[in-house]
Amino acid sequence: MGAGQSTSQSHAPSRALHVLRVTPSSPASHTNIEPFFDFVVGFEGDSLSAQNIDVAELEKIVESHEGRMLNLLVWNSKGQETRVVPIVPSRAWSQQQSQPQSSHIQPSLLGLSMRICEPEFALDNVWHVLDVLEGSPAESAGLVPYGDYITGWSGGVLGAENDFYDLVEAHVDKPLRVYVYSHDFDALREVVLVPNRHWGGDGLLGCVFGYGLLHRIPPHSSGHVATTPPEIQEDYEDQTYGLGRASAGSVAPRPVPDSILARPYS
Repeated sequence: MGAGQSTSQSHAPSRALHVLRVTPSSPASHTNIEPFFDFVVGFEGDSLSAQNIDVAELEKIVESHEGRMLNLLVWNSKGQETRVVPIVPSRAWSQQQSQPQSSHIQPSLLGLSMRICEPEFALDNVWHVLDVLEGSPAESAGLVPYGDYITGWSGGVLGAENDFYDLVEAHVDKPLRVYVYSHDFDALREVVLVPNRHWGGDGLLGCVFGYGLLHRIPPHSSGHVATTPPEIQEDYEDQTYGLGRASAGSVAPRPVPDSILARPYS
């Protein structure tokens, strides 16, 4: 499988490195690697038969290819296919950044933030925006009903339904950066929410979310037109969760373990 080619793979790999963020100006930013939907499964020349990535081996390969072309194998959950992504690992890009580098921390070679996971279940935890109240923090942030899905936040991924609601409670009157996927435009963006109780309506965000099987990100199809599935309309009361019902006390967010955000390869 040469560079630019892809092969269909209907079943998700058993384990892979889930791409959470791509650092601007990094080697990865010059590729077509897509945060949240892409999973690094290996490198060209590595066998995909086991579908079980060897992270230590991949790290060695990345190190050995500094300044040279490396063809990563990347599985995409939307297209259900594995493709070759050419990339040149380098530390030169980080030396151009204005932030001072710690002397004992090597700069990233790829500029990717990843975590080891099971791709089959990695996309289950999303919060579907179902309603946005006028004048609310959610409206000010530009959330779009039915088209938007919250996939994570600047601190990492969220592992359970209540994690997001606890996070909102812990950011009352403070900016909360979340990652939002637009199914209408097939694009991932960063949104800053400022939960508060003085915007004039119910809840901290003035937004109703759906969570669970009926509210996962649907696949795209040719000629796709965004519509409201009848299942969501019928089960609206049973399947949605409004932040207006959150308790009044401030709840600290569940800590995200260090292991959940694999450091960028260095």
